[in-house]
Amino acid sequence: MDMILWRHAEAVELDLVGDDMERYLTHKGEKQAARMAAWLDRQMPEGTRIWVSPAVRTQQTAKALGRKFKTSTALAPLGTASDLLDLVGWPQGKGCALVVGHQPILGQVVAQLLGISSGECALRKGAVWWLRFREREEGGQAVLLSVQSPELL
Repeated sequence: MDMILWRHAEAVELDLVGDDMERYLTHKGEKQAARMAAWLDRQMPEGTRIWVSPAVRTQQTAKALGRKFKTSTALAPLGTASDLLDLVGWPQGKGCALVVGHQPILGQVVAQLLGISSGECALRKGAVWWLRFREREEGGQAVLLSVQSPELL
């Protein structure tokens, strides 16, 4: 199974809108989302299942990809790493799943799967982390396939 974690692009500050769920992308964030969406569209296999947080900024980030997606409250800012992994069916799931979400949940998932002892990994706004589960004689393991930042595309 492949799992792609995409942190939402840059959004306006909370004090501008007053509700974290209503924060929307800045002009820079729109550009970040478009650049990353173009890269993902070339790389992602057809049939990739796409899950998105209900927050406005994640919905806007995902819409840049131009593919159908499902919204899940399990990916909202107060969700957990376990909620995310259960939603996508990691590691037993088949094919590829893309999750558009938030910090610290995405960073907690990366840390858990890669054995990072601090318990959290920093993901830049608009960045993608692509992981794959593979079976080995000694058991299953998560492999980091790619990390992409919109500034480098």
